Amino acid sequence: MKRAVLVIDIGSTKVCAIIAQIEDDKIDIAGYGLSWSHGIRRGIITNIDMASRSIKKAVDDAKRVSGLNVTTATISISGAYTKSSNSNGIVNIPSNDISIAEINRVMQTALYNANIPNEFEVLHALPFKFKIDEQDFIEDPFGMNASRMEVDVHIVMTQKSNLGNLKKAVHGAGIEIGRAVLSGYASALAVMSPNDKDRGVAVVDMGGQTSNLVIHNGNSIQFNDFLGIGSYHITNDLSLVLKTPFKAAEIAKVRKGDLLSNENETIELPTIGQEDKITGVALDDIRHIIFARAEETISLLKQSLENSALMGQINAGVIITGGMVNLVGIRELAQSLMPNIPVRVGKTEDIGGFSDGLSSPEFSTAIGLLRYEAGYHTQYEFDINKKMLHSKEYKPKESLRNVELPQQPVVKQGTLNSSELENNDLFLNLPEHNNSGKKGLFQNFTEWASKIF
Repeated sequence: MKRAVLVIDIGSTKVCAIIAQIEDDKIDIAGYGLSWSHGIRRGIITNIDMASRSIKKAVDDAKRVSGLNVTTATISISGAYTKSSNSNGIVNIPSNDISIAEINRVMQTALYNANIPNEFEVLHALPFKFKIDEQDFIEDPFGMNASRMEVDVHIVMTQKSNLGNLKKAVHGAGIEIGRAVLSGYASALAVMSPNDKDRGVAVVDMGGQTSNLVIHNGNSIQFNDFLGIGSYHITNDLSLVLKTPFKAAEIAKVRKGDLLSNENETIELPTIGQEDKITGVALDDIRHIIFARAEETISLLKQSLENSALMGQINAGVIITGGMVNLVGIRELAQSLMPNIPVRVGKTEDIGGFSDGLSSPEFSTAIGLLRYEAGYHTQYEFDINKKMLHSKEYKPKESLRNVELPQQPVVKQGTLNSSELENNDLFLNLPEHNNSGKKGLFQNFTEWASKIF
């Protein structure tokens, strides 16, 4: 039976809402809406009313296009105020037969053993290693015979205050939160293949104001990290150094931010506070500014990878995704800084329905949320509602799905108004990329948004 779902990616630069019909594991997009993010900075809510309006606009556009009224959503949550830890659980199996109930019980035990601060809420509990009796590295213990089972679980937590503010912003848009998913986890679900998961892979989502990193190996995520840095900072650097308005710096980055180009012409940019004054700027200077910030971002992500102590287990390499990867030459720069690890740009799988324009890397998180709803999550998992998710045909009893865990004592569719930029005479002298056959920057939002990172 088909069911309608709503997912909302609440990012620092844009909000993307998608309504889809899901039947079994097949996803059919019915409509989506986009809006600028207001009241959200570096992945956290800074103004609830403004954030609510941004969310409502995106959701209303998605509803209008799809013709479906869905009032409960699965949302993304930034890694800004999250922390993670690993925990272990061991249980005896009196019946010697491992069912969903036993897997549920051993995961509860691992969660109970975890040191979860009072001010934090569990977002995900993801088992990454099972052991039965003396057999290690069990991929899936379901249906096996054993007298004892052990599990290692990766637990992702978020501050209750951060989650509470996010809930208020979403509720203010007339939407209830069904589930919340770590944005880096969602992005990974969108771009990882089964082979990537088996061999071990790092997925880096490089967004507007934030970058999220997760390392998936075998059964599940084993590490996640967050950096409050993204392509917004490149634009800000250009604006400050060149003394040009932020919008002009953004256009210069999008049109001329090619790290592989040897072109060295001079372009004209307006000056802050003197909009009638036009200054000539060499493309070489623009590339140097972009390169410096991009190099710093990738170096910090590389350091995070090294700090994970899992570098030796990411045999499938590093997948980069998010809006920042639209910067020409960013993959090559990442590869040069990490010469011993293959680096590639992540691409989402084709999804049916009204999905034109959603295949660009900046929509990885939104597509990952849809895949999460379609059952492509980790093989076993406790979600934010303390419900056990799994992909087995045998369904647990209702009491297992709603078990209370022990407490610790401690835009219309495809369009976005860009007239403020498009109609500004200050930018008429800014040359286009000299790429024959390509459409203009502002012909439609999908192409424009795919470059705004």
